[in-house]
Amino acid sequence: MTDDEVIEEFRASEALLEGHFKLSSGRHSGHYLQCARVLMNPARAARLAEALAEKLPEDLRQQIDKVVSPAMGGLIIGHEMGRALGKDAIFLERPSGTFELRRGFRIEPGEKLLMVEDVVTTGLSSREAIAAAHEAGGEVIAECALIDRTSGSVDLGVPFYALLGIDFPSYAEDEVPEELAAISVTKPGSRK
Repeated sequence: MTDDEVIEEFRASEALLEGHFKLSSGRHSGHYLQCARVLMNPARAARLAEALAEKLPEDLRQQIDKVVSPAMGGLIIGHEMGRALGKDAIFLERPSGTFELRRGFRIEPGEKLLMVEDVVTTGLSSREAIAAAHEAGGEVIAECALIDRTSGSVDLGVPFYALLGIDFPSYAEDEVPEELAAISVTKPGSRK
């Protein structure tokens, strides 16, 4: 799947939004990718997951024992990546602010894991999820995401693969340009 085809999937599902958004990272942006919308169609979600799975080197795919994703954002794409790779897919939740396994999910000691996210903006959630998976006994051997908003600069401590890298500028609270600050802010993500 080409970059243009990925962007078209987001546009077709009205998942590429413009305005003033406060991202889960706390940063502000004039663009937001609402992955829940692009993934609401099962056939589209399957196409995107299959394209993302193809981005992973074959030797890495052979090592994966299980797919893990952080809820809420990574839940659907994580499940679809499990399907695309023929692996079980589980997810981490934050019932009290930190990631943990619930619902009877477990990671066996030494299990090799693929962490799957929808969008990576600063990598904070990813690093927290990777730490939780390690704490549960697994070994995260790579992470992948539909969208990399870091321009390839994020360091997650493991190899990182994205279906598409997008360089939409984002700003700290005290750096928001006047033209963006003039627009009412929306917080569309799942994190409070």
